[in-house]
Amino acid sequence: MSTFSSIIAGFGGQGSLLMGKIMAYSGMLDNKEVSWCPSYGPEMRGGTANVNVIISDEGIGSPVITKDADCVVALNQPSLDKFAHVVKEGGSLVINADLCTTDHLDVKEGVKVYSVPANRIATDAFGGSKLANLVMLGAVVCATGAIKVEGMDDTFAHVFEGGKAKFIPDNKKAFELGFNYAKENC
Repeated sequence: MSTFSSIIAGFGGQGSLLMGKIMAYSGMLDNKEVSWCPSYGPEMRGGTANVNVIISDEGIGSPVITKDADCVVALNQPSLDKFAHVVKEGGSLVINADLCTTDHLDVKEGVKVYSVPANRIATDAFGGSKLANLVMLGAVVCATGAIKVEGMDDTFAHVFEGGKAKFIPDNKKAFELGFNYAKENC
């Protein structure tokens, strides 16, 4: 990979920005050039939120992705409707199957669609859907190889430092569940 570009989108509070932050940190720890460019409304929780993440072996000219993304992650239907067309031919579209329907989905030729029941997986494992974003992140990494799985322990230690370290085991488990789901079913 010389450059990997992705858009991660959902409602505020679903964890799309955190997913992007984890991907960007992972790229930095792998000595890559990274860009993390969030976009959200004033009412972040419940409003729309998305983040553009670019990981590259070379300098990044612009942090904004308007077309030809290698991957789009849709955590809900409005995000799928808004960004599905941005995935380039041969790219990946990873959707939360519990909140998105692929009825009438119009994507470019060769786009691989990964439909992951992230809310159900998170609820089955943790009693609620709060970690669905980490399930989705695991699926994205499996689908794209954008970041190295071997570096996730270091990445989680950087992102969840201090008082947030207590969340690492569940986040890591959710990531692994999503990765394994995508590996076995997509």
